[in-house]
Amino acid sequence: MAADPKPEEISHPPMDQLQGLEYCIDSNPSWGESIALGFQHYILALGTAVMIPSFLVPLMGGNHGDKVRVVQTLLFVEGINTLLQTLFGTRLPTVIGGSYAFMVPIRFLSTMRAVQGALIVSSSIQIILGYSQLWAICSRFFSPIGMVPVIALVGFGLFDRGFPVTGRCVEIGIPMLILFIICSQYLKGFQTKQLPILERFALLISITVIWAYAHLLTASGAYKHRPEITQMNCRTDKAYLISSAPWIKIPYPLQWGAPTFDAGHCFGMMAAVFVSLIESTGAYKAASRLASATPPPAHVLSRGIGWQGIGILLDGLFGTLTGSTVSVENIGLLGSTRVGSRRVIQISAGFMIFFSILGKFGALFASIPFPIFGAVYCVLFGLVASVGLSFLQFTNMNSMRNLFITGVAFFLGLSVPEYFREYTSKAYHGPAHTRAGWFNDYLNTIFFSSPTVALIVAVFLDNTLDYKDSARDRGMPWWVKFRTFKGDSRNEEFYTLPFNLNRFFPPS
Repeated sequence: MAADPKPEEISHPPMDQLQGLEYCIDSNPSWGESIALGFQHYILALGTAVMIPSFLVPLMGGNHGDKVRVVQTLLFVEGINTLLQTLFGTRLPTVIGGSYAFMVPIRFLSTMRAVQGALIVSSSIQIILGYSQLWAICSRFFSPIGMVPVIALVGFGLFDRGFPVTGRCVEIGIPMLILFIICSQYLKGFQTKQLPILERFALLISITVIWAYAHLLTASGAYKHRPEITQMNCRTDKAYLISSAPWIKIPYPLQWGAPTFDAGHCFGMMAAVFVSLIESTGAYKAASRLASATPPPAHVLSRGIGWQGIGILLDGLFGTLTGSTVSVENIGLLGSTRVGSRRVIQISAGFMIFFSILGKFGALFASIPFPIFGAVYCVLFGLVASVGLSFLQFTNMNSMRNLFITGVAFFLGLSVPEYFREYTSKAYHGPAHTRAGWFNDYLNTIFFSSPTVALIVAVFLDNTLDYKDSARDRGMPWWVKFRTFKGDSRNEEFYTLPFNLNRFFPPS
C-alpha cells in the first residue's frame, strides 16, 4: 500500500480573494484601456439585450420596428440601472441586464402595457425585501456549503444558452469558440507595450474576426439556398435591426401608453422577480471574487437588491419587456480579462446609453449573429460556475453531510428545471396547470430556475441536517466575518457609498 502524501504536497490554503487579477474593484487601468474594456463589456451585453426581444416581440405580434425599439429601450435602461447599482447599490462591477427568468410569465401576456403594469407592481418585492433589510436577515441562513450550488448554477443553469445556440450555425460558432479560447488563454502572454492585449481584448478581437468572416460568407451567397432558420442564425443581414432603427431616438417613460394592471399578471410576474433576486444574490457573490473583493456583507447585498427593485420599476415604466438581473456573462468577462474595475463597468453603462440613443450605430453592433455570442457564453458561464465551486475550499468536503447536500442540490437544481422545460415543450403549458393562471405562472417560473431550486434545496438541508454540530464543516468560521459591514476592515474600502452618503445611510 502506497504511503500517504505529505500534507505540504497537497496543501492549497483557502484564500479570501482570488489571486492573479490585474485590477480589483477600486483600482483602474489607464483611461484608454478602460474605455476599450468598457466597450467590450457593452458588446457582450448586446447578446442578451437582442436575444430576449427577438424571441418575445414576434410572439406579441410586433414587427421589426417594435423589436428595435424594445432593444434600444432595454439598453438605455440597462445603462441607467448599471450606473445606479455601481454607484449606490452593491458597488460591485456588475452590469444589470435583461433576465431570461421573466420570459416564462411574459409569454402568456398579450400586450406590452400588461407587461409594464405587472413589472411595476412586482418590483415592490425586491424594493421591500432590499430596503427593509429583510433579505439581509434571510441571508443569515446562508453558508458557503449552501451557496456553492446556487452560485455555480447561476452559470451552469444557463447551459442551454451556450452550445445549443452556438450549434445553430457551427461554421461561425465553433471558430468563435476556438479563437476566443486561444486568444484569452493560450496567447495571454503576448504583450504590446507591457499590455497583454490578446488576453485583455480577446472578446473584441475574436468577435471582429468571426463577424467579418460571417459577413464574407453572407456576401458570397453561401446561405442563398439554405433553410430560413439557418439564414436567420448565420447571415449578418437577417436581423433587420439597422434598416428598422431610427437615427436618433431617446426612450422615455410610458412611451407605449398607460400600463394596465391585472392581479393575476402581477402575481405571475412576482415569481420572476423572486427568481431574479436569488440569481442576483449568487451573481453578486461571484462578482465579488472576480473583482478581488470580500463577499458583500448582508447589509450591502440587501442594498443592492433594493436598487435592483428600483431597476425593475424603471423597466416597467420605460417598457423594456423584461425585468432586470445581474448579467452573468459580464461577470465571466471580469475573470477572462482579469480586470474587476468598477470604472470599466460604469464606462460600459455610458456606451449602452449613448448607442441606444444613436439607433443606427447601436443596431450595427446588435446585428452580430447569435451563435457568436453563444460561443462566448460557453466560456464565460463556465467561468462563473467555477467561481461558485471555489467556495468549496472553505468547507470540509470529506464530510458525508456536505457531500450529500452539495450533490443533491446540484442534481435537483439541474434536473427539476429540465423536467419543467421538457413538459412545457410537449404539453404547451407547465406541469402546474390549475384554473388559477397566476398560481401556474408562479410555480412554473420558480421551478424553471436552476439557482432558485438549488437555493431552496441547499439552504433547507444545510439548516436542518446536523447544523448545530457542523458549523466548522459548513465553513461558518470563515463566513461569519463577512456577515456584517464592520466584520472585516476591507469592507469599508470596497463597499462604502460615494459622496460621503454613509453619513445618511450608515451600514449595519
